[in-house]
Amino acid sequence: MYQLRLCLLLFISSIVSLQAQQPKKYNSSEIYEAVQKLNVLGSVLYIAAHPDDENTRLISYMSNEVKARTAYLSLTRGDGGQNLIGPEIRELLGVIRTQELLAARRVDGGEQRFTRANDFGYSKHPDETLEIWNKDDVLSDVVWAIREFKPDIIINRFDHRRAGRTHGHHTASAMLSMEAFDLANDASKYTSQLELTQTWQPKRLFYNTSWWRYGSQKEFDKLDKSNMINFDVGVYYPSKGMSNNEVAALASSQHLCQGFGRLSQRGSQQEYIEFLKGEPLQKNEDIFSGIDVSWNRIEGGKAIGKILKLVETHFNFKNPASHLPQLLEAYKLLQNVKDEHWKTVKTKELKTIIEACSGLYLEVSAKTPNAAPNSNVTLDMEVLNRSNANINLVSYSLSTLERGITKNITLASNQKLNFEESITISNNKNYTTPYWLNKKSSLGMYNVENQNLIGLPETPRAVFVDFNLMIEGTPLSIRKPVIYRYSKPDKGELYRPFEIIPIVSASISDKVFIFENDQQKEIEVTVKAGKNNIEGYVQMAYPKGWNVYPEKQKVEIANKDDIQKVVFTVIPPKNQNEGLITPMVNIDGEFYTDELIEIDYAHIPFQTVLMPSESKVVRLNIETRGKNIGYIEGAGDVVPESLRQIGYNVTIIEPEQISPENLTNFDAIVVGIRAYNIVEDLKFKQKFLLEYVKEGGNLIIQYNTSRGIKIDNLAPYNLKLSRDRVTDENAAIQILEPNHPILNFPNKITSKDFEGWVQERGLYFPNEWSKEFTPLLASNDKGESSKKGALLVAKYGKGNYIYTGLSFFREFPAGVSGAFRIFANLLSAEKADKPSFKN
Repeated sequence: MYQLRLCLLLFISSIVSLQAQQPKKYNSSEIYEAVQKLNVLGSVLYIAAHPDDENTRLISYMSNEVKARTAYLSLTRGDGGQNLIGPEIRELLGVIRTQELLAARRVDGGEQRFTRANDFGYSKHPDETLEIWNKDDVLSDVVWAIREFKPDIIINRFDHRRAGRTHGHHTASAMLSMEAFDLANDASKYTSQLELTQTWQPKRLFYNTSWWRYGSQKEFDKLDKSNMINFDVGVYYPSKGMSNNEVAALASSQHLCQGFGRLSQRGSQQEYIEFLKGEPLQKNEDIFSGIDVSWNRIEGGKAIGKILKLVETHFNFKNPASHLPQLLEAYKLLQNVKDEHWKTVKTKELKTIIEACSGLYLEVSAKTPNAAPNSNVTLDMEVLNRSNANINLVSYSLSTLERGITKNITLASNQKLNFEESITISNNKNYTTPYWLNKKSSLGMYNVENQNLIGLPETPRAVFVDFNLMIEGTPLSIRKPVIYRYSKPDKGELYRPFEIIPIVSASISDKVFIFENDQQKEIEVTVKAGKNNIEGYVQMAYPKGWNVYPEKQKVEIANKDDIQKVVFTVIPPKNQNEGLITPMVNIDGEFYTDELIEIDYAHIPFQTVLMPSESKVVRLNIETRGKNIGYIEGAGDVVPESLRQIGYNVTIIEPEQISPENLTNFDAIVVGIRAYNIVEDLKFKQKFLLEYVKEGGNLIIQYNTSRGIKIDNLAPYNLKLSRDRVTDENAAIQILEPNHPILNFPNKITSKDFEGWVQERGLYFPNEWSKEFTPLLASNDKGESSKKGALLVAKYGKGNYIYTGLSFFREFPAGVSGAFRIFANLLSAEKADKPSFKN
């Protein structure tokens, strides 16, 4: 089964990699499907809270079977989740999950939208969610999405009536949708939006329900379903060679950082939606009942629809170009339509179909993947007409030039033309980076002031080319963003987005530096050139009470993309203290303080992110015992690096290396987060870990999810995981066993060590355990019973088995001093007779 799943994931990864990197190239079947969709003027908006919340089966069904324009509005970008494929968390995880959503939509045919809500982590009640999010701002964004997308039908993923019984973000998404359904058509609400769009009233609002909402299929079967509509979403698409469920599985499997890679499914499957609001339906009526989704819907559309219906009915799969005269006639008629919304939507669709039918290949590739302002960039343009249609390249316009470049060239069939142009990147410093990260965010909201940007999945590309064509006598302009096309011997042809970057960026080797005493440390700063011939200096901004030497260091880099490393000596204060240090690179009197972060995974396009370059420095009063730590990796976390910060020698142990002989010399073994959920081999290696404990070892297990655990004997005694968690990072901590050695040696742990925690106290605590375990801590969220499973310790043979659901994986990157002290005590169990060590 594991090999089968691995093969499937590799197959999915190869497909996704191609989709993520290369421009879309339509075959005849895909052109035909686009024509079918062109002839449907209906739209569906699906609303939920996070990436991977969406029901890809229903989105794919609406897009591919119903042929409706379908979009997913995810209120957040999933910043508060976990990352199964790498170390990125928070904002960078949000960037990855945004791109995974876009990858999913490329598969299921939907579109993607967002609000400014920041995923701050698990919330137990929508009241808390809406307070942290700023309800009015997120509600305005949902209204904006409805007014802009103009859906006929809205479908909520979650039930607005379930407050307190599921994730608060989930319920809040449904509650906001219920409100926005009415407010979107109220001209007295969010009036500033109406300078850019119009009010809109959706026809109906539904809730995408299922048996899981009622606990079991048996209970669901008992329900009166007269208020529901059901669809068989298992339909087969011969043109795709796949059923809808297979398409949906591929779409869902794009959420790899959340571990959503899964086997595809086939066969009949029912989906249910419950009517909530709007114009009522009779039983078994179509959700678009009473809505004309043909071209007759708009004034002037009848003639267009007549032409395009003939194209659909008599589509020529062998020669799609034969339809160009009809498509171009429809295009000209469409430009006279008064309905600006459908005119814009259908013009975009129709231009794509015309381009595909004519076999046009238009590409603009830069000689370099990125460039800084005021830099010159050479562009290679490829223009190719692969049909017998009469096509002229009249001119092309570059976004960096005021005037277009006249060509007036006839594009002979299958005769490639190449042009080279040199452009200069403007000095407006609109760098290519996620727009929602440009300004400092709050815990619950991203700070975006430009209304036109709100909701967009990505920052619009600043560098592009408009190809102005004459196709069979009809003028048509097609826009292409500048990309970077290259190849690798082991991967073949690859594509990257073309990025605008600063002339210089700087990064620090680690995000947190722990000073366990008052001894100085050397901190390395890497300066990277975004253009040739960089000269200047770098200095450090640092907190009061700290000292950094030297004051400045010269920076001189001859070539773009080269780096220069400089080392600063940082001297901490005598007593406990913390703050931020930032490298400041001065070039020609201007300071640059951003770090250039690159995210490179095969299943999503290459991402460039600019973030403030800063690291936390912590002068920490901490003692440690033992020195050699073995670490078994789980999902991505930075715990090993964090332990090295406080002086431990950390060795990564691969699953195949787990054996009695290899474990003997470690003072402690730490198992990474969710390791028992994702590492198949641990089911065979657990006996060696427990034997290590029995013989006197110290084993620390970090949290695992209660679902999908791969072994039966997680602990030497009975231990049952649950979904218990404490989401309030400031929740009071009760120390149950104040005299227990782990809370006293080598550091005295007090309530002060739980100050300054981020996002949560912990998650997936055990809720049942045998008498051999001693719970050390208790905590709870407001209005809930006390949870005692955050830190459990049991003697087993000569050693210690420790299970903790405390969120060390979040606290270490945030430099939370108490988390380091607590973990040092966990590692130091049974080491009272050994001397301490320091760097």
